[in-house]
Amino acid sequence: MVTLQKLDATDKRILAALDDDPRLPVMVLAQRLGLARGTVQSRLERMSESGALRPNSSRVLPAALGRGVAAAVSAELDQHRLNEAIAALRDIPEVLECHAPAGDTDLIIRVVATSPDDLYRVSEEIRLCPGIVRTSTSMFLREVIPYRTTGLLRG
Repeated sequence: MVTLQKLDATDKRILAALDDDPRLPVMVLAQRLGLARGTVQSRLERMSESGALRPNSSRVLPAALGRGVAAAVSAELDQHRLNEAIAALRDIPEVLECHAPAGDTDLIIRVVATSPDDLYRVSEEIRLCPGIVRTSTSMFLREVIPYRTTGLLRG
């Protein structure tokens, strides 16, 4: 299990800039943020080594931002209000991704929270989105296969 560091305001500025353009060279990133190149480089290395960043990625792990509780929320929709529901879900910061699967469930929403109580709040916020009729939340207890894409590069 990785012990994640807390990210400060400078770390978050760096990550936000990389989120906009993950391929920015360190020198350009430093210039845009008004920071020394060495500062940006050392912080990126520290965040990578601590486990806050996924390998070879600029994506920050939610636990590093204080949101170590993860869950899947299944949602049933009023089909005529699908676009309203999706627009409202985009405004919930804890919603990491949303998929429309085949089958009985209309949407599967991956979310994060700070605690089980906060997960309840996030689930309620989702349930109250326009067009969402019913939800069911399943909290993830542990990640058993981490997010990965390297296998896809081999094939």
